[in-house]
Amino acid sequence: MGEVFQVEDEDSIIRITNSDALIVVDIQYDFVEGGSLGVQGGRGVVPVVNRLIPLFDHVVFTRDWHPADHLSFSQNPEFRDGSWPVHAVRDTPGARFHADLQIPSHALIVSKATLANREEYSGFQAAEADLAGWLHQRGVRRLFIVGIATDYCVRNTALDGIGEGFQVHVVGDGVRGVSEETVAQTWKDLAAAGIGRVQSANLMREDTTRSHDGERT
Repeated sequence: MGEVFQVEDEDSIIRITNSDALIVVDIQYDFVEGGSLGVQGGRGVVPVVNRLIPLFDHVVFTRDWHPADHLSFSQNPEFRDGSWPVHAVRDTPGARFHADLQIPSHALIVSKATLANREEYSGFQAAEADLAGWLHQRGVRRLFIVGIATDYCVRNTALDGIGEGFQVHVVGDGVRGVSEETVAQTWKDLAAAGIGRVQSANLMREDTTRSHDGERT
């Protein structure tokens, strides 16, 4: 079990320091309006993310980066785990990050679900990256998560972050989910796990000392 942290109230002001990281989950064309697994309102998280990025020394972007024969693809998708329409196939338009995202040069890009026989709903699960190790190496203790979808990859990223010993917050106005029912349950599950819910307007930079370093995985 990871370290136990105090969870701030949703309306609390939180000061961002160099021991914090922002994780941006799967803001790709296939997951916003018009995509094969488009989430209603998905494009609306982009301005929120762009406002937050300058607050953080450590920024991670995760993406689905599937092979064409990934095990989750179905000819008759049931829109559940293991039965999805084809989406986010590597090097296709649907797998690209939304063009309006302001991705900094120091950001770490984590590609997940890159193997045909393996599903991965979190950058912490990526077979070809060690996200937890990268964060720990840089002295990160607290994560702030934004992206798509609240009830799938955001949820799994947050829970995996807790499991890796980080304090975790999900930015409520920086995520969008698939359905009201599953999103409501997700918030309950995250709260039960000790994961905070914050609003982007309440995040402020504590200092102006920055030391950017990043890499692509």
